[in-house]
Amino acid sequence: MLKITGLNQHYGGSHILRGLDFEVPMGQVTCLLGRNGVGKTTLLKSIMGLVPVTSGSISLSGVHLSPSLPFRRARAGLGYVPQGREIFPRLSVMENLRIGLASRERGASLPERIFELFPVLRQMLHRRGGDLSGGQQQQLAIGRALAMNPKVLILDEPTEGIQPSIIKDIERAIRVLARSGDMAILLVEQYYDFAQSLADHYLLMERGEIIRRGNGSGMEQDGIRGLLAV
Repeated sequence: MLKITGLNQHYGGSHILRGLDFEVPMGQVTCLLGRNGVGKTTLLKSIMGLVPVTSGSISLSGVHLSPSLPFRRARAGLGYVPQGREIFPRLSVMENLRIGLASRERGASLPERIFELFPVLRQMLHRRGGDLSGGQQQQLAIGRALAMNPKVLILDEPTEGIQPSIIKDIERAIRVLARSGDMAILLVEQYYDFAQSLADHYLLMERGEIIRRGNGSGMEQDGIRGLLAV
């Protein structure tokens, strides 16, 4: 579904991303792991067109996205949940969700599965986003991306600063979305147990390169927990 080939990115004189090659297949969760500062968020911003790349290609269903502006990538089917959530605090939950419809045809309605996955959002439709807890805001950010009916859902550290009970809700939601078979999921995460429980495939980054990759079921045997702790 999503394919990255020979991706390089520079910031000033620094070579941030170094020849990245990987795929994010449909109906599966691909987990990208790595410590702070290895280039994970830069990679996601590069995929979304928020930062320019030096070379390489990004394609979705065989269509090259590399020259496209961010709004065109969203229309092509990339749904992005950034680190820190970045919801609109003065807008209501409903208004935040409806922003996710901007990339769809006029008159589109919110998918019912948003409220099936996160029932609390239905109960808080008229509450301001800034009045929600951190975990509820994360659910809102994911719901906003799902309003687009994305082909690929990209999540940047969705467990950061979230209470354990809501982490479980988010884990369940990601598993349901992947198993639905109509979406590919790229999950960036530092919380090893969360990533290991969801990963069909894993990628481990270090200094802008992918140094390990494999099946999620083999993460423990491959020593990934220890490499993240170094």
